[in-house]
Amino acid sequence: MNRIDDDRLASYLPDLIATRRDLHAHPETALQEVRTAGIVADHLRAWGIEVHEKIGVTGVVGVLHGRRPGRRTIGLRADMDALHMEEHNHFAYRSTVPGKMHACGHDGHTAMLLGAARYLAADPDFAGTVIFLFQPAEETASGAKAMIADGLFTRFPVDLVFGLHTDPARPLGEFATRTGPALAGALSFRAEFRGTGGHGGAAPHHATDVTIPAAQFMLALQTIVGRNVSSLDSAVISVGHVAAGSSASPNVMPSEFAVAGTARYFRTDVLRILKDRMTEQADLLARASRCSGDVTINEGTPPLVNSPDGCAAAIRAAIDTVGEDHVDGERPLSTGAEDFAYFVAERPGAYCWMGAGPGPDGVVHDVHTHCFDFNDATLAHGIRYWVNLVRHTLDD
Repeated sequence: MNRIDDDRLASYLPDLIATRRDLHAHPETALQEVRTAGIVADHLRAWGIEVHEKIGVTGVVGVLHGRRPGRRTIGLRADMDALHMEEHNHFAYRSTVPGKMHACGHDGHTAMLLGAARYLAADPDFAGTVIFLFQPAEETASGAKAMIADGLFTRFPVDLVFGLHTDPARPLGEFATRTGPALAGALSFRAEFRGTGGHGGAAPHHATDVTIPAAQFMLALQTIVGRNVSSLDSAVISVGHVAAGSSASPNVMPSEFAVAGTARYFRTDVLRILKDRMTEQADLLARASRCSGDVTINEGTPPLVNSPDGCAAAIRAAIDTVGEDHVDGERPLSTGAEDFAYFVAERPGAYCWMGAGPGPDGVVHDVHTHCFDFNDATLAHGIRYWVNLVRHTLDD
């Protein structure tokens, strides 16, 4: 098996860093990645890769056949979208778009996969086919579904599909993954309580008070996991938004009260428990206060489950990239969520994390924070990982 040509890879890095920083300076949010997708498509075409655009609105797919015969096909995915956040960095390539920034490293993920595509296109010494998946709208958990709904795996069938995300909390160059459930399924909920409202000081006895069932509901939510979910399973429910009444008129009892939040889980039977108990509690507590209550639930992303074959391939490629001492094959479960879960629900595969370490200022800025920036020193590790993964998986 051919080793990676470090000199050739190093010659690509200045261009890739420039591309990454250009993407950082021009962030585009979910399903608006028109400029980003255009840059990706132009690069792929320039390297002789077959390009398909507007897959799932703004997604881009590149197809590269190896020079040796083979029937296997693998998919490599990078996300492209930015977040609705104001950037607080002051370097030259900071966001030029008010209220938007690349705060999760998707600019770097795109650049890494572009680097791998360029390297493999120049030397396609593998058997089979690589599908490069540049996905929109990961942050809204809608991009993977949109690509699948657009016939992604019918038009571009793959045997295995892989994803990679950088992690600033891990040292530069470390890799981590796990077989089986790796990230949680996520749902969002909104409970609405309705009553008559009334004068909170003069005549509360003439009103039906929605604040009471709403407050009881928020407390009761925290009993669902502890008293309905097995202690051997994991789940979490959190309230992130409440809305009722007006601060300018605190003596008016509101007639409506909304409670919204999120829940995370790893098993479909736990999902059913969460949904059933939320709905029951809202209804029963509201009726006890002579109000009405109902819950709307959006199931969001399913749990992300790495297949044994996919995870084994990811671990082997990571070991070839940085050595066995720097690869953790038993990463702890996380209640984070990722819409790559939709891909591995359709096809076996694996999701992997790669350490990025602290930023240039020596501080670890976590993703989704206003001072986050992708560490360009990570690019070479990511490209090597993708190339090793292709050659191992397809040559086998």
